[in-house]
Amino acid sequence: MNAYEVLKERGFIEQLTHEDEIKALFEKGGVTFYIGIDPTADSLHVGHFLTVMAMAHMQQCGNRPICLMGGGTGMIGDPSGKADMRKMMTVETIDQNVACIKNQLSRFINFDDGSAIIVNNADWLRNLNYIEFLRDVGVHFTVNRMLAADCFKTRMDKEAGLSFLEFNYMIMQGYDFLELYNRHNCIMQLGGSDQWSNILAGVRLIRSKLGKSAYGMTFKLLTNSDGVKMGKTVGGAVWLDPKKTTPYDFYQYWRNVGDKDVEKCLALLTFLPMDEVRRLGALQDSEINQAKEVLAFELTKIVHGEVEATKAQEAARALFGKGAIAGSVPTTELPAADLADGMDILTLLTTIGVVPSRSEGRRAVQQGGVKIGEQPVSDAEFKITANLFTDGKLLVQKGKKTFHNVVLK
Repeated sequence: MNAYEVLKERGFIEQLTHEDEIKALFEKGGVTFYIGIDPTADSLHVGHFLTVMAMAHMQQCGNRPICLMGGGTGMIGDPSGKADMRKMMTVETIDQNVACIKNQLSRFINFDDGSAIIVNNADWLRNLNYIEFLRDVGVHFTVNRMLAADCFKTRMDKEAGLSFLEFNYMIMQGYDFLELYNRHNCIMQLGGSDQWSNILAGVRLIRSKLGKSAYGMTFKLLTNSDGVKMGKTVGGAVWLDPKKTTPYDFYQYWRNVGDKDVEKCLALLTFLPMDEVRRLGALQDSEINQAKEVLAFELTKIVHGEVEATKAQEAARALFGKGAIAGSVPTTELPAADLADGMDILTLLTTIGVVPSRSEGRRAVQQGGVKIGEQPVSDAEFKITANLFTDGKLLVQKGKKTFHNVVLK
């Protein structure tokens, strides 16, 4: 199967600029394409991972990926899908984020012998001559067409409006495509469906300025069966960095997805053959839990390696079997001195990150959703003392799915 057929069968494709031409290109293979990643954090998250998987499938089918780091565009911030302007980052923060993300990408994409490359648009955007840029590139953009883009229309209706800074983002991204075409013979841009307007801008710029063919493709966003974006928890985003989301928490997130979302996630986020994906997705009632375990294990294996995936799976099974494997679930060390006078339950829950706030912790306790050492706690003033620990360890549970080990030091 060629790349188009693989992506189509697995459910990635949302929109194409020139479907017949793109199909023909993939039948020949050897297409150089790019996906852009703005370094808004020092780690990729689950939303990014869908496009990374698409990139991996494309490479396996003989095409050449370019991973474009947004060291330049990151200084503006993409307004797509945002109700407010993004927080401005310093150059130092952006460059640090770029370095971290480059390291992560090498786990999923093969960069040996130029089979894929990483570039940074800071190389051509940070030192642009504004007048030359307007004359050279700005002339190919019409304000009318730009204002018709969904990402701009949404913001124009808001009281805060759209800053001129953000208005330039589309032009910058279009210019990225032009630069990659000229530098690396890149003829296609891929991205999430929220990037459609920006991708079209680059395709049109190349066709208008150079008279050459360029193409765009977007992928469906990772949403659940209710249309809500996946990859968010009470504690925030689900990150690929184990320091930000532990392998256990990562595993548990996928182990607990909705029944209706299992088959889609298996298709989009693992390399399992589609026959096996469909078989697992067809399981019903309690048997669907088998499919969820496979999803969680396969995805954790891709992101964190087989050893961590195995540890997370064994820990999850042990916890639900009334046991815990030390070191395999999230663990926080606390000085014994902090418990000398007793630590109230709400302070403990927020300190170890089981809840984001005291009010959230209070609700969980009052609703009977918190256990300390397998004993329910219903009093928000309950004090945690050292005598509750066994061999210096205490298991904290919130709800049916969140576990955390506390260790005295």
